[in-house]
Amino acid sequence: MENLFGKSLADLQALCESEKLPKYNARQICDWLYSKRVNTIDAMTNLSLKTRSQLKVKYMIKRSMPDDCQVSCDGTKKYLFRVGAHPTPVGCGKNGSECFQTDASKTVQLFVETVYIPDGDRATLCVSSQAGCRMGCRFCVTGANGFHGNLDASEILNQIFSIPEFSKLSNIVYMGMGEPFDNYDAVMQSINVLTSEWGLAWSPHRITVSTVGLLPGIKRFLCESECHLAISLHNPVAEERLAIIPMQKTYPIADTLRLLEAHDWSGQRRLSFEYTVFGGLNDDKKHAEALVNLIAGMRCRVNLIRFHASSSAPFRVPTRETLQNFMTILSAHGIRCTIRASRGEDIMAACGLLAGKNSDAGGCRHD
Repeated sequence: MENLFGKSLADLQALCESEKLPKYNARQICDWLYSKRVNTIDAMTNLSLKTRSQLKVKYMIKRSMPDDCQVSCDGTKKYLFRVGAHPTPVGCGKNGSECFQTDASKTVQLFVETVYIPDGDRATLCVSSQAGCRMGCRFCVTGANGFHGNLDASEILNQIFSIPEFSKLSNIVYMGMGEPFDNYDAVMQSINVLTSEWGLAWSPHRITVSTVGLLPGIKRFLCESECHLAISLHNPVAEERLAIIPMQKTYPIADTLRLLEAHDWSGQRRLSFEYTVFGGLNDDKKHAEALVNLIAGMRCRVNLIRFHASSSAPFRVPTRETLQNFMTILSAHGIRCTIRASRGEDIMAACGLLAGKNSDAGGCRHD
């Protein structure tokens, strides 16, 4: 059966046309799905009984509660979601090897993690767009576990709609498992639901999408959305960035910056650069000054992120003093800079640590 949840107004209008239902039923269904958050077609009481019965033959509302929740000592919560059985990817390695085919004869039960971060009167949800990731960044636990599949729009939205704190959310960041622009259409479909007047009608400025620098996706995103953009930079020296981010070879950061410099950032939309600081690798004066030269004159912010140690990444954690010195150099050159507070590190919920692991499944189950 086909899932109604995650569909756009246009999708539902086409559905109503194919089912020979009145076009206005599409808006009614949207209201029930997204404003009223019902999880059964029977609950859509302003549709006729005949219409509801007709819809139930082919359609359903598929949403699911998280399988697990871990709570950090700092109040951060990490939710584990089951995202359905997907065809098994073929030829996907742990170090960025590409995977464009699947074996339909075998399915794998996938899990993704979603992080809820309360902070005073703000509450941010960090959502996943893929199970695993094929970007192969050397410091990321998600990438080290390989790529297992794309989420569809309903599976992305389910992470938002199905947590107990839904009504408290002030911001959404697409910074969980996966590279959002490697699953562009599903990500944008989910954003469409969040921001359209027939959906949640959120301001796009409550949403930030992060990318390692997939240029085709960035080009489309800048034209098709007003959401904030975050670029995972991590090293301003091209050769050194390539050593930790394989995608630098296909889409050099210099090309990304040329595109960003040409865009008009004069409105409320924000551009930020994410910079994970590794002890002894990219944390000295040389790197700070190279970063200044790279983004000089751009209307942006730099978020410094302390590297979070994991068994799969052979990097060192920087000292607090090193982070402060790095920020001082950037600030002295007029670059807005913050040191991002580490949240949920004790439950493996901090940046780069999401693995989508079920306590008894080790991240995935083969059926």
